[in-house]
Amino acid sequence: MSTDRPAAPESVHFIRAIIDQDNRSGKWGGQVVTRFPPEPNGYLHIGHAKSICLNFGLAREYGGRCHLRMDDTNPTKEDVEYVESIQEDVRWLGFDWGEHFYFASDYFGRMFSYAEELILKGKAYVCFQTEEEMRATRGTVTEPGTPSPWRDTAPEDNLRLFRQMCAGELPDGHCTLRAKIHMGHANMKMRDLPMVRIRHAHHHRTGDRFCVYPLYDFAHCLSDSVEGITHSICTLEFENNRELYDWFLDNLDGVHHPQQIEFARLRLSYTVMSKRKLLALVKDGQVSGWDDPRMPTIAGLRRRGVTAESIREFAERIGVAKANSTVSVELFESCIRDDLNSRAPRLLAVARPLKVTLTNWPEGQVEELDAALWPHDVPKEGSRALPFSGSLFIERDDFALTPPKGWHRLAPGGEVRLRHAYIIRCDEVVQDDSGEVVELRCSVDLDTRSGSAAADRKVKGTIHWVSAAHAVPAELRLYSRLFRVEDPDAAESYAEALNPDSLEIVRGAFVEPAAATMPQDARLQFERQGYFWADPKDSKPGALVFNRIISLKDSWAKAQPAAAPAPLLRVTTTHKDKMTGIKTMLSVGKTGSTLHPTYGVPMLVAKIVLENQEVRDYVDGAIWSEPDPAITPAMIVNMVVNELLPAAKGAPLATLSLNPAGLAALVGLVTGGEISTKQAKEVLAECLRGGESPAAVVKRLGLSQLSDDASLKPLVDAVLAEHQDKLIELRAGNVRLLGFLVGQVLKRSGGRANPSRVQALVEEAAARA
Repeated sequence: MSTDRPAAPESVHFIRAIIDQDNRSGKWGGQVVTRFPPEPNGYLHIGHAKSICLNFGLAREYGGRCHLRMDDTNPTKEDVEYVESIQEDVRWLGFDWGEHFYFASDYFGRMFSYAEELILKGKAYVCFQTEEEMRATRGTVTEPGTPSPWRDTAPEDNLRLFRQMCAGELPDGHCTLRAKIHMGHANMKMRDLPMVRIRHAHHHRTGDRFCVYPLYDFAHCLSDSVEGITHSICTLEFENNRELYDWFLDNLDGVHHPQQIEFARLRLSYTVMSKRKLLALVKDGQVSGWDDPRMPTIAGLRRRGVTAESIREFAERIGVAKANSTVSVELFESCIRDDLNSRAPRLLAVARPLKVTLTNWPEGQVEELDAALWPHDVPKEGSRALPFSGSLFIERDDFALTPPKGWHRLAPGGEVRLRHAYIIRCDEVVQDDSGEVVELRCSVDLDTRSGSAAADRKVKGTIHWVSAAHAVPAELRLYSRLFRVEDPDAAESYAEALNPDSLEIVRGAFVEPAAATMPQDARLQFERQGYFWADPKDSKPGALVFNRIISLKDSWAKAQPAAAPAPLLRVTTTHKDKMTGIKTMLSVGKTGSTLHPTYGVPMLVAKIVLENQEVRDYVDGAIWSEPDPAITPAMIVNMVVNELLPAAKGAPLATLSLNPAGLAALVGLVTGGEISTKQAKEVLAECLRGGESPAAVVKRLGLSQLSDDASLKPLVDAVLAEHQDKLIELRAGNVRLLGFLVGQVLKRSGGRANPSRVQALVEEAAARA
């Protein structure tokens, strides 16, 4: 990357202000070193483009460098295909990492050495709790977590166990290395987060060399440190992770400590930004692949014909902010049109041809018209030879047999000007047996050639055309937005959100000859049709395929039906007194530390409910729809605040496919031991996605939890018989093995066994001499 720093940009966002202050203070010796660290588990999308432009752009502005690093810490989801696509996308956007192309896996050995340093300092320990147990003992935002039984294991024992993990002596999921921080910390990320996990999986780059892999928070800060990054710029969802980022580096000796800075990620209307959801579209066959021109991936936008310049301009226009917001897709489309307006020469194409015969044109005569490639408002010069003959094709939609009022195109007896050519009059209409118009016989005014001295006769309409004898057949692919709703993530299902008219393939179209001779990468404007370019995969000489990059103007809003008002939640009169009571209870809670001493909902959680009438109504409806006294208001509130609201992603609760009664039923499945809290999240997601009831989802997915002793005891007995040595050690006082044995039972049950009941049965077995 060049070290010549250009003039400072006019817009100074808060990250530039931080860098300017750092440079004034000499904090980094005047250096600016950033990085773009994607996971190679999918193709990059327009949201990543914003981050690429920001990180590489800042490095370029300040005469620094930007590293491209693959965050390849999850071997089961990564692939060389994604690595190569990421490199291609970054280069195509106009950025170069030079010699600074790295992989997080380059540093695995150093990371594990740092892990041993933390272990010996008493800052990390090997834990045998399962993922479910860690989550269950993590606590809440108002309650501290419960320390792991293995939290106080001696450093030398932790070091021995960690080396066993690294040597491949322990199975997947058997244990993890956790940071030893504070289980009562206000920041949930600081409650002994896992650092390293066992995963016997083939890595796309390191092969089978490692069987343990660092988790994101541990790998991220160390990779930044090793590479000498100065400003580690990431999106806002990692704001709470910054404290953990700093903790790791503060507790290691002599390491470089970058500054993490968070900015708001790009949210774009009518667009999905999740790689997981985009992958689902590919796997489900909703699109042809990652580079389908309807996809928001950089590969898809590139194949559609969007230019790197327009994406960079979009990133600059939307700027960098600290607060999340949604950017209108119309702004992105405006950037695309602005770029193409001065880039695309104007040509003629007919999508749905209707034959026109000029009855007074000399038979066999062909006239070459000198047609400008550029309009007057584009400061470019150039023209092409446009053949004109007595047999033409016009657009079928430019003719009306019975024209409506105000019609300025062709009709029986009517006149129009042909673009760059002459005025013609429709004298005769030829129809087939079914009444369909198949040909127009017209006369041409030979004194009205465009550009001639006698061409000042005016008619109200001008239409496009091509000469039938010279036109080149082509296929036009008319792309539109993939989703028809503004927020696809808030829709009940993707099937409902997808736009069925996102692709129209027009075969039998014709383009003027010049379109077939343009450079392969030329963007073209087919007048009155839109901006197009030849599909880089499918278009070939003699079989032209043109993708519509974008229409000439935004006609989307006019084409969409008005949205119906969202249905309101209704409360039956039989619940009126109960609702009044619960609202009184909620108002009492405002002055105390909890909502109500009986229900014990913390005030911090209650505040979220009290300050939002929509949330309060949903909570009230759920509480009083469920007659089971075992389901308390606290359970409902916690499910709504901790699970439903994040999953809703800002969508009005009244529009969700899971109503209050359904949520109460979901809580009932958990309290009744039918499913675990982890499974409840999966069920909730399925309910919101597909509209099924919780019970139906549980049945369809086979998630019913095993809680009865008749089902659990054979599983427990089988595990204890297989691990007699571990049972003996447990009886001798090695309590760490309790979690191991419980985990083996859960694994044998496919995750369906109730952990609490399994632990009780293992403890009972251990107590028997």
